[in-house]
Amino acid sequence: MQPLRGITVVSLEQAIAAPYATRQLADLGARVIKVERPGPGDFARAYDSRVDGMSSHFVWTNRNKESLTLDFKAPEGRAILDGLLASADVLVQNLAPGATQRAGLGFDDLHEKHPRLIVCDISGYGLGGPYEDMKAYDLMVQSEAGLLSVTGTDTDVAKVGISVSDIAAGMYAYSSVLAALLERGRTGEGVHLDVSMLEATVEWMGFPLYYSYDGAAPPPRAGAAHATIYPYGPFTAGDGTVVMMAIQNEREWRAFCERFMDDPGLAEDPRFDANAVRNENRDSLGALIAARFQDLTGDDAAARLAAVPLAHAHVNEMSDVWAHPQLSARGRWSSVDTPTGRVPALLPPAFTNPSPRMDPVPAAGEHTDAILGELGWDDDAIRELRTRHIV
Repeated sequence: MQPLRGITVVSLEQAIAAPYATRQLADLGARVIKVERPGPGDFARAYDSRVDGMSSHFVWTNRNKESLTLDFKAPEGRAILDGLLASADVLVQNLAPGATQRAGLGFDDLHEKHPRLIVCDISGYGLGGPYEDMKAYDLMVQSEAGLLSVTGTDTDVAKVGISVSDIAAGMYAYSSVLAALLERGRTGEGVHLDVSMLEATVEWMGFPLYYSYDGAAPPPRAGAAHATIYPYGPFTAGDGTVVMMAIQNEREWRAFCERFMDDPGLAEDPRFDANAVRNENRDSLGALIAARFQDLTGDDAAARLAAVPLAHAHVNEMSDVWAHPQLSARGRWSSVDTPTGRVPALLPPAFTNPSPRMDPVPAAGEHTDAILGELGWDDDAIRELRTRHIV
Protein backbone atom coordinates (compact mmCIF):
# COMPACT_ATOMS: atom_id res chain seq x y z
CA MET A 1 0.00 0.00 0.00
CA GLN A 2 1.66 3.17 -1.26
CA PRO A 3 -1.18 5.67 -1.62
CA LEU A 4 1.21 8.64 -1.79
CA ARG A 5 2.97 7.48 -4.94
CA GLY A 6 3.22 10.53 -7.20
CA ILE A 7 3.39 12.97 -4.26
CA THR A 8 6.67 14.88 -3.89
CA VAL A 9 7.77 16.22 -0.52
CA VAL A 10 10.68 18.64 -0.21
CA SER A 11 11.96 18.76 3.35
CA LEU A 12 14.35 21.29 4.87
CA GLU A 13 14.83 19.05 7.84
CA GLN A 14 17.18 18.25 10.68
CA ALA A 15 17.22 16.34 13.96
CA ILE A 16 14.05 14.28 14.61
CA ALA A 17 10.63 15.96 14.35
CA ALA A 18 10.53 16.74 10.62
CA PRO A 19 12.57 13.69 9.53
CA TYR A 20 10.21 11.44 11.50
CA ALA A 21 7.17 13.05 9.85
CA THR A 22 8.58 12.76 6.34
CA ARG A 23 9.69 9.17 6.88
CA GLN A 24 6.06 8.27 7.53
CA LEU A 25 5.09 10.00 4.28
CA ALA A 26 7.89 8.17 2.46
CA ASP A 27 6.72 4.85 3.91
CA LEU A 28 3.39 5.53 2.19
CA GLY A 29 5.12 6.00 -1.16
CA ALA A 30 5.82 9.74 -1.30
CA ARG A 31 9.02 10.89 -2.93
CA VAL A 32 10.85 12.72 -0.14
CA ILE A 33 13.78 14.93 -1.11
CA LYS A 34 15.75 15.66 2.04
CA VAL A 35 17.65 18.94 1.72
CA GLU A 36 20.82 18.93 3.86
CA ARG A 37 23.78 21.19 4.48
CA PRO A 38 26.65 20.72 2.00
CA GLY A 39 29.35 18.62 3.60
CA PRO A 40 28.20 16.97 6.83
CA GLY A 41 24.49 17.11 6.08
CA ASP A 42 21.88 16.82 8.81
CA PHE A 43 23.65 17.17 12.16
CA ALA A 44 21.71 14.15 13.44
CA ARG A 45 24.02 12.03 11.28
CA ALA A 46 26.67 12.66 13.96
CA TYR A 47 24.61 12.06 17.11
CA ASP A 48 26.32 8.69 17.59
CA SER A 49 27.83 5.86 15.56
CA ARG A 50 26.04 2.85 17.01
CA VAL A 51 24.62 1.37 13.76
CA ASP A 52 27.68 0.15 11.90
CA GLY A 53 29.16 3.63 12.15
CA MET A 54 25.90 5.49 11.52
CA SER A 55 23.72 7.41 13.95
CA SER A 56 20.91 5.45 15.58
CA HIS A 57 18.59 8.46 15.33
CA PHE A 58 19.38 8.99 11.66
CA VAL A 59 18.91 5.39 10.57
CA TRP A 60 15.56 5.32 12.40
CA THR A 61 14.09 8.44 10.75
CA ASN A 62 15.50 8.59 7.23
CA ARG A 63 14.84 5.49 5.16
CA ASN A 64 13.03 5.80 1.82
CA LYS A 65 14.45 9.27 1.11
CA GLU A 66 16.68 11.02 -1.40
CA SER A 67 19.40 13.33 -0.09
CA LEU A 68 20.24 16.63 -1.79
CA THR A 69 22.97 18.77 -0.24
CA LEU A 70 22.23 22.43 -0.94
CA ASP A 71 23.07 25.91 0.33
CA PHE A 72 19.77 27.57 -0.50
CA LYS A 73 21.02 30.93 0.79
CA ALA A 74 23.26 31.22 -2.28
CA PRO A 75 21.45 32.54 -5.40
CA GLU A 76 22.14 29.37 -7.38
CA GLY A 77 21.05 27.24 -4.45
CA ARG A 78 17.85 29.20 -4.11
CA ALA A 79 17.16 28.76 -7.81
CA ILE A 80 17.52 24.99 -7.37
CA LEU A 81 15.16 24.99 -4.39
CA ASP A 82 12.64 27.10 -6.29
CA GLY A 83 12.82 24.63 -9.14
CA LEU A 84 12.04 21.78 -6.77
CA LEU A 85 9.15 23.63 -5.14
CA ALA A 86 7.61 24.43 -8.52
CA SER A 87 6.64 20.78 -8.92
CA ALA A 88 6.44 19.73 -5.28
CA ASP A 89 3.25 18.96 -3.37
CA VAL A 90 4.51 19.54 0.16
CA LEU A 91 7.26 21.55 1.84
CA VAL A 92 8.18 20.47 5.37
CA GLN A 93 10.71 22.39 7.46
CA ASN A 94 12.01 22.45 11.02
CA LEU A 95 14.99 24.76 10.70
CA ALA A 96 15.88 27.37 13.34
CA PRO A 97 12.97 29.67 14.29
CA GLY A 98 12.37 32.28 11.59
CA ALA A 99 14.97 30.90 9.17
CA THR A 100 12.57 30.09 6.34
CA GLN A 101 10.55 33.28 6.79
CA ARG A 102 13.72 35.36 6.52
CA ALA A 103 14.61 33.46 3.36
CA GLY A 104 11.26 34.23 1.75
CA LEU A 105 10.05 30.67 2.26
CA GLY A 106 7.12 31.44 4.53
CA PHE A 107 3.67 30.29 3.51
CA ASP A 108 2.43 33.67 2.26
CA ASP A 109 5.40 34.10 -0.08
CA LEU A 110 5.22 30.54 -1.34
CA HIS A 111 1.45 30.40 -1.72
CA GLU A 112 1.53 33.32 -4.12
CA LYS A 113 3.99 31.46 -6.37
CA HIS A 114 2.80 27.89 -5.78
CA PRO A 115 -0.87 27.94 -4.76
CA ARG A 116 -1.13 24.13 -4.59
CA LEU A 117 1.88 23.74 -2.31
CA ILE A 118 1.19 22.54 1.25
CA VAL A 119 3.63 24.15 3.70
CA CYS A 120 4.23 22.46 7.03
CA ASP A 121 6.31 24.39 9.57
CA ILE A 122 7.46 22.42 12.61
CA SER A 123 8.93 24.39 15.48
CA GLY A 124 9.31 24.25 19.22
CA TYR A 125 6.67 26.80 20.14
CA GLY A 126 4.88 27.80 16.94
CA LEU A 127 4.73 31.02 14.95
CA GLY A 128 3.96 34.11 17.02
CA GLY A 129 3.88 34.54 20.76
CA PRO A 130 6.71 35.32 23.22
CA TYR A 131 8.39 31.91 22.75
CA GLU A 132 8.49 32.01 18.94
CA ASP A 133 12.25 32.55 18.67
CA MET A 134 13.33 30.25 21.49
CA LYS A 135 15.43 27.22 20.67
CA ALA A 136 13.48 24.13 21.54
CA TYR A 137 15.14 20.77 21.88
CA ASP A 138 13.09 17.83 23.08
CA LEU A 139 13.97 18.05 26.77
CA MET A 140 13.24 21.78 26.83
CA VAL A 141 9.75 21.15 25.48
CA GLN A 142 9.12 18.23 27.83
CA SER A 143 9.95 20.66 30.62
CA GLU A 144 7.75 23.49 29.34
CA ALA A 145 4.82 21.12 28.73
CA GLY A 146 4.86 19.88 32.32
CA LEU A 147 5.76 16.35 31.31
CA LEU A 148 8.70 16.23 33.71
CA SER A 149 6.45 17.26 36.58
CA VAL A 150 4.52 13.98 36.31
CA THR A 151 7.42 11.72 35.32
CA GLY A 152 9.92 10.24 37.77
CA THR A 153 9.74 9.48 41.47
CA ASP A 154 8.40 11.43 44.42
CA THR A 155 11.86 12.93 44.91
CA ASP A 156 13.22 13.29 41.35
CA VAL A 157 11.75 14.35 38.04
CA ALA A 158 12.80 12.38 34.94
CA LYS A 159 12.66 12.97 31.22
CA VAL A 160 10.93 10.40 29.07
CA GLY A 161 13.63 8.10 27.69
CA ILE A 162 12.75 8.79 24.06
CA SER A 163 12.35 12.13 22.25
CA VAL A 164 8.62 12.16 22.87
CA SER A 165 8.03 15.83 22.03
CA ASP A 166 9.82 15.44 18.69
CA ILE A 167 7.82 12.30 17.98
CA ALA A 168 4.52 13.93 18.94
CA ALA A 169 5.18 16.89 16.66
CA GLY A 170 6.31 14.59 13.86
CA MET A 171 3.18 12.48 14.06
CA TYR A 172 0.87 15.52 14.08
CA ALA A 173 2.78 16.91 11.10
CA TYR A 174 2.42 13.60 9.27
CA SER A 175 -1.30 13.23 9.91
CA SER A 176 -1.93 16.91 9.17
CA VAL A 177 -0.16 16.66 5.81
CA LEU A 178 -2.39 13.70 4.93
CA ALA A 179 -5.45 15.77 5.87
CA ALA A 180 -4.14 18.74 3.85
CA LEU A 181 -3.69 16.54 0.77
CA LEU A 182 -7.32 15.47 1.08
CA GLU A 183 -8.40 19.08 1.49
CA ARG A 184 -6.39 20.13 -1.55
CA GLY A 185 -8.12 17.41 -3.53
CA ARG A 186 -11.40 19.21 -2.86
CA THR A 187 -10.28 22.84 -3.14
CA GLY A 188 -7.19 22.74 -5.34
CA GLU A 189 -5.41 24.98 -2.81
CA GLY A 190 -2.46 24.27 -0.57
CA VAL A 191 -2.71 25.17 3.12
CA HIS A 192 -0.36 26.21 5.91
CA LEU A 193 0.30 23.82 8.80
CA ASP A 194 1.95 25.29 11.91
CA VAL A 195 2.94 22.37 14.13
CA SER A 196 4.32 23.19 17.58
CA MET A 197 6.23 20.66 19.68
CA LEU A 198 4.82 22.35 22.78
CA GLU A 199 1.21 22.07 21.63
CA ALA A 200 1.68 18.48 20.46
CA THR A 201 3.09 17.51 23.86
CA VAL A 202 0.50 19.46 25.86
CA GLU A 203 -2.21 17.66 23.87
CA TRP A 204 -0.76 14.39 25.14
CA MET A 205 -0.83 15.83 28.67
CA GLY A 206 -4.63 15.87 28.72
CA PHE A 207 -5.02 13.44 31.62
CA PRO A 208 -2.77 15.25 34.15
CA LEU A 209 -4.11 18.61 33.01
CA TYR A 210 -7.73 17.68 33.61
CA TYR A 211 -6.86 15.72 36.76
CA SER A 212 -5.51 18.98 38.19
CA TYR A 213 -8.40 21.06 36.79
CA ASP A 214 -9.40 24.25 38.60
CA GLY A 215 -6.49 24.22 41.02
CA ALA A 216 -6.74 20.58 42.12
CA ALA A 217 -3.55 18.76 43.08
CA PRO A 218 -1.74 17.21 40.09
CA PRO A 219 -1.10 13.47 39.89
CA PRO A 220 1.97 12.51 41.91
CA ARG A 221 5.13 11.15 40.33
CA ALA A 222 4.97 7.40 40.89
CA GLY A 223 8.00 5.95 39.11
CA ALA A 224 6.97 2.96 36.99
CA ALA A 225 3.57 2.72 38.72
CA HIS A 226 0.40 4.46 37.57
CA ALA A 227 -0.05 7.78 39.34
CA THR A 228 -3.76 7.37 40.15
CA ILE A 229 -4.82 3.75 39.51
CA TYR A 230 -3.77 1.00 41.92
CA PRO A 231 -2.50 -1.68 41.76
CA TYR A 232 -0.97 -0.80 38.41
CA GLY A 233 2.80 -1.10 38.08
CA PRO A 234 5.83 -3.26 38.90
CA PHE A 235 6.10 -5.92 41.61
CA THR A 236 9.15 -8.05 42.38
CA ALA A 237 8.79 -11.83 42.60
CA GLY A 238 10.75 -14.02 44.99
CA ASP A 239 13.43 -14.78 42.40
CA GLY A 240 14.04 -11.08 41.76
CA THR A 241 12.06 -10.93 38.51
CA VAL A 242 10.08 -7.72 38.07
CA VAL A 243 6.54 -8.29 36.78
CA MET A 244 4.40 -5.43 35.52
CA MET A 245 0.66 -5.80 36.17
CA ALA A 246 -2.48 -3.67 35.94
CA ILE A 247 -6.00 -3.64 37.33
CA GLN A 248 -8.41 -1.33 35.54
CA ASN A 249 -11.79 -1.94 37.15
CA GLU A 250 -13.60 -3.47 40.12
CA ARG A 251 -14.37 -6.74 38.33
CA GLU A 252 -10.65 -7.29 37.79
CA TRP A 253 -9.92 -6.29 41.39
CA ARG A 254 -12.29 -8.91 42.78
CA ALA A 255 -10.87 -11.58 40.48
CA PHE A 256 -7.33 -10.61 41.48
CA CYS A 257 -8.12 -10.97 45.18
CA GLU A 258 -9.79 -14.34 44.65
CA ARG A 259 -7.48 -16.01 42.15
CA PHE A 260 -4.09 -14.38 42.68
CA MET A 261 -4.08 -13.21 46.29
CA ASP A 262 -6.14 -16.26 47.44
CA ASP A 263 -8.05 -13.81 49.66
CA PRO A 264 -11.55 -13.05 48.31
CA GLY A 265 -12.37 -11.01 51.40
CA LEU A 266 -9.66 -8.49 50.56
CA ALA A 267 -11.88 -7.13 47.79
CA GLU A 268 -14.45 -5.99 50.36
CA ASP A 269 -12.00 -4.36 52.76
CA PRO A 270 -13.23 -0.74 53.02
CA ARG A 271 -9.64 0.47 52.57
CA PHE A 272 -9.47 -1.20 49.17
CA ASP A 273 -13.01 -1.62 47.79
CA ALA A 274 -12.75 1.13 45.16
CA ASN A 275 -9.86 2.51 43.15
CA ALA A 276 -9.93 5.89 44.89
CA VAL A 277 -9.36 4.34 48.32
CA ARG A 278 -6.87 1.80 46.98
CA ASN A 279 -4.90 4.72 45.59
CA GLU A 280 -5.06 6.52 48.94
CA ASN A 281 -3.93 3.38 50.78
CA ARG A 282 -1.41 2.12 48.25
CA ASP A 283 1.36 1.69 50.84
CA SER A 284 -0.59 -0.78 52.98
CA LEU A 285 -2.11 -2.58 49.99
CA GLY A 286 1.24 -2.64 48.21
CA ALA A 287 2.83 -4.39 51.17
CA LEU A 288 0.21 -7.17 50.99
CA ILE A 289 0.64 -7.61 47.24
CA ALA A 290 4.44 -7.50 47.50
CA ALA A 291 4.37 -10.28 50.11
CA ARG A 292 2.29 -12.45 47.76
CA PHE A 293 4.71 -11.86 44.88
CA GLN A 294 7.62 -12.86 47.14
CA ASP A 295 6.04 -16.31 47.51
CA LEU A 296 6.22 -16.85 43.72
CA THR A 297 8.81 -16.92 40.99
CA GLY A 298 8.41 -14.45 38.13
CA ASP A 299 7.14 -17.21 35.83
CA ASP A 300 4.67 -18.44 38.45
CA ALA A 301 3.38 -14.93 39.06
CA ALA A 302 2.92 -14.31 35.35
CA ALA A 303 1.11 -17.62 34.94
CA ARG A 304 -1.26 -16.85 37.81
CA LEU A 305 -1.97 -13.36 36.44
CA ALA A 306 -2.68 -14.86 33.02
CA ALA A 307 -5.08 -17.36 34.59
CA VAL A 308 -7.15 -14.62 36.29
CA PRO A 309 -6.87 -13.15 33.53
CA LEU A 310 -5.14 -9.81 34.17
CA ALA A 311 -2.90 -7.58 32.08
CA HIS A 312 0.75 -8.20 32.82
CA ALA A 313 4.06 -7.76 31.05
CA HIS A 314 7.78 -8.44 31.12
CA VAL A 315 10.02 -5.48 31.93
CA ASN A 316 12.17 -5.88 28.84
CA GLU A 317 15.62 -4.56 28.05
CA MET A 318 16.53 -3.49 24.51
CA SER A 319 18.02 -6.90 23.77
CA ASP A 320 14.68 -8.49 24.70
CA VAL A 321 12.80 -6.20 22.31
CA TRP A 322 15.09 -7.13 19.41
CA ALA A 323 14.16 -10.77 20.08
CA HIS A 324 10.52 -10.19 21.07
CA PRO A 325 8.54 -13.32 20.16
CA GLN A 326 5.41 -11.39 19.17
CA LEU A 327 7.26 -9.22 16.67
CA SER A 328 8.92 -12.32 15.25
CA ALA A 329 5.69 -14.32 15.08
CA ARG A 330 3.97 -11.51 13.16
CA GLY A 331 6.90 -11.12 10.78
CA ARG A 332 7.39 -7.45 11.68
CA TRP A 333 11.13 -7.26 10.99
CA SER A 334 12.58 -6.46 7.60
CA SER A 335 15.82 -4.71 6.70
CA VAL A 336 17.07 -1.62 4.89
CA ASP A 337 20.30 -0.68 3.19
CA THR A 338 22.45 2.11 4.60
CA PRO A 339 25.74 3.62 3.41
CA THR A 340 27.55 1.19 5.71
CA GLY A 341 25.54 -1.95 5.07
CA ARG A 342 22.18 -3.62 5.56
CA VAL A 343 20.49 -3.32 8.98
CA PRO A 344 17.26 -4.68 10.44
CA ALA A 345 14.24 -2.35 10.45
CA LEU A 346 10.75 -2.64 11.85
CA LEU A 347 8.00 -2.61 9.24
CA PRO A 348 5.64 0.39 9.38
CA PRO A 349 2.98 -0.18 12.07
CA ALA A 350 -0.46 -1.22 10.71
CA PHE A 351 0.94 -2.39 7.37
CA THR A 352 0.00 -5.96 6.47
CA ASN A 353 1.21 -5.76 2.88
CA PRO A 354 4.10 -8.26 2.67
CA SER A 355 6.24 -5.79 0.73
CA PRO A 356 5.95 -2.25 2.14
CA ARG A 357 8.44 0.32 0.94
CA MET A 358 11.78 -0.24 2.71
CA ASP A 359 14.25 1.71 0.57
CA PRO A 360 17.73 2.72 1.76
CA VAL A 361 18.86 5.35 4.22
CA PRO A 362 20.77 7.81 2.01
CA ALA A 363 24.31 9.07 2.36
CA ALA A 364 24.60 12.86 2.62
CA GLY A 365 24.10 14.26 -0.88
CA GLU A 366 23.79 10.82 -2.45
CA HIS A 367 21.10 11.97 -4.91
CA THR A 368 22.35 15.50 -5.56
CA ASP A 369 23.59 14.91 -9.09
CA ALA A 370 20.49 13.00 -10.14
CA ILE A 371 18.12 15.63 -8.77
CA LEU A 372 20.07 18.48 -10.36
CA GLY A 373 20.04 16.56 -13.64
CA GLU A 374 16.25 16.40 -13.45
CA LEU A 375 16.23 20.19 -13.07
CA GLY A 376 18.37 20.62 -16.19
CA TRP A 377 21.84 21.14 -14.73
CA ASP A 378 24.62 19.55 -16.78
CA ASP A 379 27.75 17.86 -15.42
CA ASP A 380 29.98 20.93 -15.82
CA ALA A 381 27.51 23.16 -14.01
CA ILE A 382 27.18 20.62 -11.19
CA ARG A 383 30.97 20.47 -10.82
CA GLU A 384 31.03 24.25 -10.55
CA LEU A 385 28.36 24.16 -7.83
CA ARG A 386 30.43 21.61 -5.91
CA THR A 387 33.59 23.69 -6.27
CA ARG A 388 31.75 26.63 -4.71
CA HIS A 389 30.21 24.42 -1.97
CA ILE A 390 26.68 25.31 -3.03
CA VAL A 391 25.84 21.58 -3.20
